[in-house]
Amino acid sequence: MTFTLAGPVLRGELVRLEPLEHRHAADLAAAAEENRSLYAYTWVPRADEVGTYIDTQLARAASGQLAPYAQISLDTGRAVGTTAYWEPRSWLGDDRLDAIEVGFTWLAASAQGTGLNTEAKFLLFRHAFEVWRVSRLELRTDARNARSRAAIEKTGARFEGVLRNFSRSWVPGEESLLRDTAVFSITGEEWPRCRERLTARLAAGTERAAA
Repeated sequence: MTFTLAGPVLRGELVRLEPLEHRHAADLAAAAEENRSLYAYTWVPRADEVGTYIDTQLARAASGQLAPYAQISLDTGRAVGTTAYWEPRSWLGDDRLDAIEVGFTWLAASAQGTGLNTEAKFLLFRHAFEVWRVSRLELRTDARNARSRAAIEKTGARFEGVLRNFSRSWVPGEESLLRDTAVFSITGEEWPRCRERLTARLAAGTERAAA
């Protein structure tokens, strides 16, 4: 595949997605420690692990399999979490991207429920479908993570099923175990409907914030 996965800066009204770098480490260390109880099923580093976490993601980026982002709150100017494009797939031609996953997403407790995650997903989805012209965008989560599954469904993504023993578990105490993974997707044909849905959610959130 000659397509090179490189995520550009993506800007919204609440969040700016910047390619992940070590300069984001201090902010991410603070963000990750705000409320650890929210991360039962998600890979979120402890404060003293953030440097290694960034190294790992940058190594994946160097392999061409990941485009990691820091999520920057435009309200504070601080990094409040991460997200990424992951596992690019090309089947119909070496110079095109047919499918991509959005994953490795986590946010500080204070950024959750603010609309920031919705806008970040909108920016990532829009770039994938309207610039890269992908035919499929995929999202995955631990099958037990009801909160994550509900958030994914709100984007308009369709639940496809559960892949059993599909990937490693991030639950403390399950380091040597595999997890069942819930898979969701949006196709190119479905994107216009999902775009309208996300745009409406963002507009409603902005109205509530201004009230």
